[in-house]
Formats: sequence, structure tokens, C-alpha cells
Amino acid sequence: MFEKIKRLFVIKTPVEAYLIIYALALGAMERGKLYLDLYPGFGGKLLFVACSGAVFMAGGKILDCLKHEKRLKEQVEAVF
Repeated sequence: MFEKIKRLFVIKTPVEAYLIIYALALGAMERGKLYLDLYPGFGGKLLFVACSGAVFMAGGKILDCLKHEKRLKEQVEAVF
């Protein structure tokens, strides 16, 4: 039972990764808009850029991990 639930939280394909990155970007931009309202001026703009930069870093890491897992799976299959 727990294995089935656990599989729901594993990113297996690039399409799933892009959907997650899109959701992260939507949330980050909403947070950035809030920062622009709360902190007018340079501080708000800086926090907005930090929100978008975090999505770029997280998205890149997610996609790199998918490639790495695929490469490891191919190496294991080549050995056996």
C-alpha cells in the first residue's frame, strides 16, 4: 500500500518534471508579486528576482537528476 503511494511522489519522465517546474514557477511568481507589493523599490525587485532564480536552479537540478538516473539505469542494465 505504501509503495503505491510512494510511487506517486517519484518523478519518472521529463513531462512530469516540466509540469512540476511549471507549478513551481507559478508559485514563485505569485510570491514575487507579493514581495513587490510589500517591499516597493529595489528590495522588492531583488526578492522577485530571487524567487525566479530559485525556480531556474531547482528546475535545472530536477532535469539533471532525471538524466543522471537514466544513465545509471543504462549502466546497470549493461552490466547484467
